[in-house]
Amino acid sequence: MPFTGKATYTAGATLPELVEDVSDIIGIVSPFETPLLDHLGDPQRPAISTIHEWLEDALLPNRGQINDATYTDPMTDTTFGVDDESIFQVGDQIQVEGSREVMLVTAVNTGLGSITVVRGYGGTTAENLADDQVLHILGNAALEGADRPTSRFTNRTRQRNYTQIYTASVEVSGSQQAARQHALADEADYQKQQRLRELVRDLENCVINGTAPSADPQGSSSVRRTMDGIIRRVSTNIFQPGVGEIPPGEGTNSDLLTEEILNAALRIAWESSSGTIDTIVVNGFQKRRINAMLFPNRTYSASDDRLREFVSVYESDFGVCRVILSRWAPPDSVLLLDRSRLAVMPLGGRSFHYKPLSSTGDSEVGELIGEYTLEMRNENAHALIQGLGTSPS
Repeated sequence: MPFTGKATYTAGATLPELVEDVSDIIGIVSPFETPLLDHLGDPQRPAISTIHEWLEDALLPNRGQINDATYTDPMTDTTFGVDDESIFQVGDQIQVEGSREVMLVTAVNTGLGSITVVRGYGGTTAENLADDQVLHILGNAALEGADRPTSRFTNRTRQRNYTQIYTASVEVSGSQQAARQHALADEADYQKQQRLRELVRDLENCVINGTAPSADPQGSSSVRRTMDGIIRRVSTNIFQPGVGEIPPGEGTNSDLLTEEILNAALRIAWESSSGTIDTIVVNGFQKRRINAMLFPNRTYSASDDRLREFVSVYESDFGVCRVILSRWAPPDSVLLLDRSRLAVMPLGGRSFHYKPLSSTGDSEVGELIGEYTLEMRNENAHALIQGLGTSPS
């Protein structure tokens, strides 16, 4: 066409050759990342049933607890109640936590819930006993030439979780599929990708926060089968600032996460199991609190022009932990996990896939399907800090 000297925006309808200027990139702002699943990686094996089970075992316990508030003389009493007398045997050397006195068990009073001991054994100094004190079994001393002791053993326990089905449907009309689209070549493939992102996002959310139904957890025609997530399965090492051995945060009544609170939880979990906590999962606010542990000790030179306040790995006396930021972790909680004891596995042949369905009209119809469960071995190898503050004030 001839040169007119006009700008295109003043040419009006005289330039019919102009086409729409549409970028070939589609922007998606909705969160869909799955950092915990990425960190755990693919499982080594699939589940083979909708009820997935595994076995756990433990060694004989070497610690008990005093259960006696009726002492006549806690300095010299030789018989006192305990929570479980069956864990003791004659010849055990025992010691109250924090005490230097050693006692020798001379009788286990089966059925009475008590033990009889020699106080101040081996010349140690007797100390006052108190209800709820922890008793450590140092070891057992056998008599020379004695018959074998009574056999003792633990029973393996069977733990279970349930698979959960994730589905999303896709339907694209024949006209929509045939028409030329901005920024994509195939509408059906694009819809599959979008629905898959949503399902994987929901899977991570359920791995953290999911819970199985209290009745008929195996599912039925009227009960949807859902799996227990990590938070639901942790029952032993649950901590809250200011409760038990977990100190309060900054200030007398503060519940803000501090390094002292984090280390106390790691220590208690380490004392109760041989697990190695190597993963810390937090939401945005608690991640900033972990970052803040580093900032007061950071120094900068005059030539530094970048401020760094980021902790991706936390190393303590109780292990080296990767810090995972997940949107799906509760804002008031910190998950302390042993990655080697976690697996998110599909039911065999049921990992996420697309299943074409028959169409009754002029459209392409299908369904994205996946069925997964969480295997979380030895729940006492993991820990949960909850009830943390979520406001700087």
